[in-house]
Amino acid sequence: MGTVDELCSIVGTVHAELSISIVSLDNSTSPYGDLPEWLLEVMSRLFDIGSHVANPRRKKKEEEESDSDGEDNAKYNSFVCDGVGGGFDPEHIEDLEDWIDEMTDKLPELSSFVLPTGGKASAQLHVARTVCRRAERRTVLLVDDGVCDPNALRYLNRLSDFFFTAARWTNFCEGIEEIQYRRPHRGAKQRGRVKVNLEYASQG
Repeated sequence: MGTVDELCSIVGTVHAELSISIVSLDNSTSPYGDLPEWLLEVMSRLFDIGSHVANPRRKKKEEEESDSDGEDNAKYNSFVCDGVGGGFDPEHIEDLEDWIDEMTDKLPELSSFVLPTGGKASAQLHVARTVCRRAERRTVLLVDDGVCDPNALRYLNRLSDFFFTAARWTNFCEGIEEIQYRRPHRGAKQRGRVKVNLEYASQG
């Protein structure tokens, strides 16, 4: 629960940074597209997961399983979305996929590592990505014990990819160069840092 709460707070920091940037531009139109609204949705979903994880379902004992028929066990093993942490709607995972695709379509293809640098929002999104991975690892144990909805775990898995893409997207929108870590040329013995203008690369 603490890790999910930590993650939600980091996302809130990113949203605040984007909001400040939008105000400083004196423009009601967000240069980041729908990302600020998406981040609000992500925070809401993290609250849902936090409620779900904070109230795990009681693990069914072996003797209880043996006394129940297959239909009863199936009902017990299913999670129902009730708005108060009873389960997690898989539609939220599909939303993440759509958002990732929307940003990726406008970004240049990536075939190397990226240093977690750039604007403040981008750097914070990389922090969110790493904390999300930690939350995912800790949720695995709850899913394995049958007390947590696997859809919550799937959401966290895709959410870290969303944060990575969003980090590149904010640099793209702000016109900040991306620092890639790759071989500068074929045959090079050591990878190095290569600055890439995302806007120019996307047009190429």
